[in-house]
Amino acid sequence: MARTRFMTLERHIIEGERKHPGATGELSALLSDLAIAAKVISLEVNKAGLVDILGFTGNQNVHGESVKKLDIFAHDVLIRAMDHGGHLCVMASEEEEDIIHIPPKHRLGKYVLLFDPLDGSSNIDANVSIGTIFSIYKRISPDGTPGILDDCLQPGLKIEAAGYIVYGSSTVLTYTTGHGHGVHVFTLDPSIGEFLLSHENIEIPEKGKIYSINEGNYKYWHPGLKKFIKYLQEEDKASSRPYSSRYIGSMVADVHRTLLYGGIFMYPADSRSPNGKLRLMYECAPTAFLIEEAGGRAIDGKRNILDIIPSSLHQRTPVFMGSKVDVDMVEHFLSHENHTNVEKEIF
Repeated sequence: MARTRFMTLERHIIEGERKHPGATGELSALLSDLAIAAKVISLEVNKAGLVDILGFTGNQNVHGESVKKLDIFAHDVLIRAMDHGGHLCVMASEEEEDIIHIPPKHRLGKYVLLFDPLDGSSNIDANVSIGTIFSIYKRISPDGTPGILDDCLQPGLKIEAAGYIVYGSSTVLTYTTGHGHGVHVFTLDPSIGEFLLSHENIEIPEKGKIYSINEGNYKYWHPGLKKFIKYLQEEDKASSRPYSSRYIGSMVADVHRTLLYGGIFMYPADSRSPNGKLRLMYECAPTAFLIEEAGGRAIDGKRNILDIIPSSLHQRTPVFMGSKVDVDMVEHFLSHENHTNVEKEIF
């Protein structure tokens, strides 16, 4: 019988650090601190129906959306877990309008942390999967000084590490440090309180059979996108169509499925939201970094997500990400008037 390698997240991080003789251990410590925060949030999410944690706070976040109590709990846990380790110079959260400074009493480090504390929180009361998304950058301001806004406004290409935690039927943490080091998934074993390696070096299929999009917005889409969806729904055995439609409504969960099974996740711009809806810095750049490291693509319709130079912390963007062939196809449909020979032109 083949033996499964018993690998904890902590051990995996340390082994990765050993491959780089010049590593200081700061990035490893950051990832370990994030894992601790994930365990705390996971515990609270799992008992959300049993304690007075569900429901709205009565406040709105910087996007004008109602904030749920669990959002604030996750936001606070991440700040408390990360602000005193001495590895960060500044943080930014989807729930805060401005950057989050490290308290003066704590040592300042060379890294920057951006996070969406609880993606998909509108699904909390329905017990649908939700998650945390994070990305880590190196600061560009002088070492030893408080971090500034410019430290947070870097393109995705500058990400040092990114990942997400999905709180669902099980809690999984997916992360990558990029640069060919692979994408790895760890599943939390609640009996021992450890994240254990469950999927190593994930490679997203080059072409999938699933598309994920909110079709309730169909009437507001670009004509090329409408044609692309109809194309995916047509029956054609030679091109493995029709595709299946799967849409959870929590980006982190939809991206996780896309990473494992292939296909394409889309949240496009439309006539009501010409800049898209999802946030570049907190949702799209980190997940694009993961998808590309796994061999996929992530675009805003015209350019790679990781190439976008951000202009504000809460900038929104359209996004199409997943298997390379599927993203190539939607890019073609969005940029061409005549789609009759789409397969000949792409393949």
